[in-house]
Amino acid sequence: MPKQKIRNMEEFAAVSGISRPTLSKYFNNPDSVRKSTRERIEIALDEHDYRPNVYAMNQNRQTTRNIGIILPYLADPFFNEIGRAVEVTCIEAGYSPILLSSHGKPELEAENLDSLRSLKPAGVLLAPFGRGSDRKAIEKIGRDVPLVLFDANISDTGEAFIGTDNFQSVGLIVEYLCRSGEPPCFFEMETPSNPNAFKRRQAYQESMAQHGYTAHIFQAQGEGWDFEEIGLTEGGAMLRKSIFPTNTILCSNDRLAIGMLAAAYNLGLKVGHGKGCSLRIAGHDDHPFSRFTCPSLTTVAQDYAAIAERAASTLFRIIETSEAPATRLETLFEGKLVMRDSA
Repeated sequence: MPKQKIRNMEEFAAVSGISRPTLSKYFNNPDSVRKSTRERIEIALDEHDYRPNVYAMNQNRQTTRNIGIILPYLADPFFNEIGRAVEVTCIEAGYSPILLSSHGKPELEAENLDSLRSLKPAGVLLAPFGRGSDRKAIEKIGRDVPLVLFDANISDTGEAFIGTDNFQSVGLIVEYLCRSGEPPCFFEMETPSNPNAFKRRQAYQESMAQHGYTAHIFQAQGEGWDFEEIGLTEGGAMLRKSIFPTNTILCSNDRLAIGMLAAAYNLGLKVGHGKGCSLRIAGHDDHPFSRFTCPSLTTVAQDYAAIAERAASTLFRIIETSEAPATRLETLFEGKLVMRDSA
């Protein structure tokens, strides 16, 4: 039997047996009710699949113009750039951005979300860890304020997700590498920090199959955010052992590729597509430093300016109309091939 559609809080109070004032206290601040009551409410929410129109409720009490922005690792120049773009977009729209970094620690992401709740932001823009994220913490703030995810997706969470079409972007660079030389091997971390890495691996496998080539995947030990060091040490060890069956290596991200370039230099291997070159290396993201490597890195550019603008404008529209979308929105931007000297 289909669940009864609960249209408002009065109906939810009737079916759950919890008073309307108690529910109002919970939805304003879950910690304001006793733990046992909070658990009863959350069980009833799951059972009846009810979600109140928190945005309409916010119109009845004073709200801020603060926008919470949480990034996984602000020391990464890619996230630094996209964070700056989001900040500027918020400021230009008349909002006050509160930018927080989780410093590569999923538990700090949950703490940042909890800290934002106490500030009662108008909405939150989150670039999550993905599989490492505390989903309950994300869903908790999503019950209070509009929530838009960007860069990394967590299915069925928040009102919208904005990111890059990894299947298009990886397919683009695989096609180029196959067309311009030997087909690429794929170099990645064994335990990647970002869920985009899994999609890129799958995209590589599918694209290689489409072009009639065997996929060769090589995984480096290590986890965390020291991508360049992992590319240098683990990638360097693989290069010394000559385990790659072709002379072309596609790295899961540019930071791994930058480390691999350094490893090749240390081994006296000339990287590029010109005369005397024995190795081609490519990456993904168009990291801010990728055009300054030697040789400059061939990669796929993510349109982080467009991602930042669309994520912010989607959030503003939800805040200002007090209406969540009928279905979760998902916008994927295509990557752009950037051909440089490394491949």
